[in-house]
Amino acid sequence: MSRSDIWVDFGLTGLAKWLSVQSTGGLEPGDVVGEAIAWGEGAYASTLLSDAERLLESSLATEVVNVLWSAAVRRAYVEDDPWLDGRVWLRDIVGLVMERYEAAELSDLRSIAGPGAGPAMRDAVLAEIEIMAAPLAAATESDRYGAVRGVVPALRRVVMEVDPDLGFRLFLRALKAYGVPITESRYIRYHEIGEHLGYHELVVDDGSLWVLGEGESPPSSHEA
Repeated sequence: MSRSDIWVDFGLTGLAKWLSVQSTGGLEPGDVVGEAIAWGEGAYASTLLSDAERLLESSLATEVVNVLWSAAVRRAYVEDDPWLDGRVWLRDIVGLVMERYEAAELSDLRSIAGPGAGPAMRDAVLAEIEIMAAPLAAATESDRYGAVRGVVPALRRVVMEVDPDLGFRLFLRALKAYGVPITESRYIRYHEIGEHLGYHELVVDDGSLWVLGEGESPPSSHEA
């Protein structure tokens, strides 16, 4: 199964969506990871392993990982009292994948990759983050239940230092989690980027994005 066949959000962003839904059937986070690993004949396991290992191998501080994960699941983040250690969580995810597969199978999983994201795609994703920087920062910093500061700078760092593909999916996840409105032109552009990155169209939007209707204005002076 290729990434374009995965009709749900995958990797860490897909996992975040599953964990952000209140009705997880009483499963513990580790059990949810197990369900994700088993999905799609290993296609999901491949993307989950890839995302987690990329972040673990990066130079991003644990605090930045915590900010990203908190925003992805819409859970408040307090710098001096974090509710999780992002790098420990990533190591747990990698460990759960490795427990399920033999060495040869893990090698096969790691060989499944997207089409690659060069400088042009990096710049394209950064441009979309910049367009939405003000409304996204306002939404994530002021949310009553899931206030998180520093989301936009953290997203920039993922795109620049880790992977534009993962950065784009984390960006989309934050927009969806916090209900940040976007215009039709942005919606079309996100699908164009998703197509270039080999996503199924439902990875970009499964109905979770808030797209402004004709004549409807965003709740800020910035284009959304």
